[in-house]
Amino acid sequence: MRSDLNRILESSRGIERINLDDHLLSERKIFLEGDISSENCTDIIKALMLMDGQADKEITLYINSPGGDCESGLALYDAIRMTRSKVRAVCVGLCASMGAVIYLAADQREILPHSRIMIHDPSFGKADFSGQKSKEIEEHLAGLNKMRETLASIIAERTGRTLEEIYEVTQYDSFYTAKEAVDFGLAHKIINTLI
Repeated sequence: MRSDLNRILESSRGIERINLDDHLLSERKIFLEGDISSENCTDIIKALMLMDGQADKEITLYINSPGGDCESGLALYDAIRMTRSKVRAVCVGLCASMGAVIYLAADQREILPHSRIMIHDPSFGKADFSGQKSKEIEEHLAGLNKMRETLASIIAERTGRTLEEIYEVTQYDSFYTAKEAVDFGLAHKIINTLI
């Protein structure tokens, strides 16, 4: 979460300058933007822990992410699933790759009309295997296949699709418009307001 955003609010005390992120957090609204990383996932997990003390109030997570680190993303996925508060996720722009998996953790999944969701198999990203022996590369591939099974299982469970269907569509980058995402079970509904 970026802490450099400020906002001027007019209140009964006059005009005051507040930190926009802090203000949104006080309204139980969290933003996940950009690449999925250990840093931003940890920040969101901390915010969820803080907010979960008031489990009777909904938390809204706005996501605009191209994806990123699988391990950090799965930690956030688990934290959302374990949160006692109801979590509502809103796809704002793009929920892709691990961003889509995190989105699937929410109890209620909403999407803006022109937003998209993309799911696919995990990849090595920018891994460099030069200088590695075949056995080492085989171990990396085995780990990648285990991650593929984990992610496909999550997507199947949360969408109501079979594993076979998920394996079929995740062989390639599969993009879904808002309507297609609802039809496939990735999103619950299309919304026309952010609040």
